[in-house]
Amino acid sequence: MPQMSPMNWLTLYIFFVTIYIFIIMINYYMFLYNTNKKNLSKKISYMNWKW
Repeated sequence: MPQMSPMNWLTLYIFFVTIYIFIIMINYYMFLYNTNKKNLSKKISYMNWKW
């Protein structure tokens, strides 16, 4: 591909691999974090929906 002549294929490979690893780490730590949803009490509103 002549448009990408200044870039080396090795640098492109390293770049995309680092992005891939970064996305994997973000997804891992997003789902690892436990929120205390049990401790949150829901406020029950006794208002009528027509009000």
